Amino acid sequence: MSQAADSTPATARRAGESAGGLTGTAEVPGDKSISHRALILGAQAVGETRITGLLEGEDVLGTARAMRAFGAQLTRIGDGAWTVHGVGVGGLAEPDDVVDCGNAGTGVRLIMGMMATTPISATFTGDASLRSRPMGRILDPLRLFGARAAGRAGGLLPLTLTGAAHPMPVEYTLPMASAQVKSALLAGLNAPGETVVIEPVPTRDHTERMLRGFGAEVTVEALPESSGGGRAIRMIGQPELVPQAIAVPRDPSSAAFPVAAALIAEGSEILVPGIGLNPTRAGFYETLAEMGADLVRESPRQEGGEPVADLRVRFSALNGVEVPPERAPSMIDEYPILAAVAACAEGDTVMRGIGELRVKESDRIAAMAAGLRANGVAVTEEPDGLIVHGRGSVDGRGGVPGGATVATHLDHRIAMAFLVLGLASRNPITVDNRAPIATSFPAFFGVMQGLGADLA
Repeated sequence: MSQAADSTPATARRAGESAGGLTGTAEVPGDKSISHRALILGAQAVGETRITGLLEGEDVLGTARAMRAFGAQLTRIGDGAWTVHGVGVGGLAEPDDVVDCGNAGTGVRLIMGMMATTPISATFTGDASLRSRPMGRILDPLRLFGARAAGRAGGLLPLTLTGAAHPMPVEYTLPMASAQVKSALLAGLNAPGETVVIEPVPTRDHTERMLRGFGAEVTVEALPESSGGGRAIRMIGQPELVPQAIAVPRDPSSAAFPVAAALIAEGSEILVPGIGLNPTRAGFYETLAEMGADLVRESPRQEGGEPVADLRVRFSALNGVEVPPERAPSMIDEYPILAAVAACAEGDTVMRGIGELRVKESDRIAAMAAGLRANGVAVTEEPDGLIVHGRGSVDGRGGVPGGATVATHLDHRIAMAFLVLGLASRNPITVDNRAPIATSFPAFFGVMQGLGADLA
């Protein structure tokens, strides 16, 4: 579905004065990153993979459609419950039609890696937002395997990728900290010998964890500081992947929105159960703790090879902090909601080393800066950063004036971040389009309203 087809606005109004803040339990959806990978690797295993807790947002459903196009059999057997009958490594079929990945940047990049070492061709496209996002950084390592790409200037979709007929293993150093660029690991599945991906800065490690779970031989080696540090991820190609039972943890990026809302809406206390807290994804929660958040991890455990805990969150008086640039890979999707939280903190919150945000679903640095200014919050925009000059609280009523309508630029995280901010601002905040939220968190309005949020 085109997000532009439904431009229904949404408005958030201050919580806490009459309703006593947000209360209750926030059941957030499954992790989007893990959901994508479960479908993709299940499609390359031999036999039936069973998945529970799958995020059924538009992005992940687009990946499911793509896996069917490449020959895998996928069946939805219940809410978040799916089976995948895979075709085996190297067994992908050539799609009969264009593969439309909607808004799923993660999905399209991982899928391109998956097929880059199989001698078939596929044409990829997406919605207006995805067609504006550069794919060149993904295509560069895939070309080293022998894949060929043809499309619009700058590596923009739509483009046609032809997989290598005689793939060779490669050693590739990531030019930027992005887990999506590790699609080279998926390309290495069907290449003989050892593929090596070197990360100067560690990124999300869901791909490595899940590859090992499916039976691939993957090792991770810390590199000495004398050679620049980072990690070398090594994988032996052409394994026979073994089908798995995968329980998808709840998404820490989706959980960030009710967590943030409870921290800034006076009188709030909520529980967010079963959140995946992989260290390569938990930078947002580490930053909140440094800001003074009352955030407690309860019942820590392991689920599906990932660390999980329940989060208890209470309204907190927060202070601005300087976020270390090296933390960016572990919280890259959470900077929009962090900026909203920072608007309610005392003092400045400095976010640098986040130039990656300029090529997400929108230019998220520019979108957050414009939206915050429109709602009375001073910001300093930098080429690879943003400084939010927090307003703290004024006479106990919150320091963010609010009152404006924000352009979301078809970006789900911009939409949700400003709706959360509207729950703590003096005047309502409206976003111009609620439709993009369905790409990652289709239950957002139901979850937030269940906690007492005034959203409509």
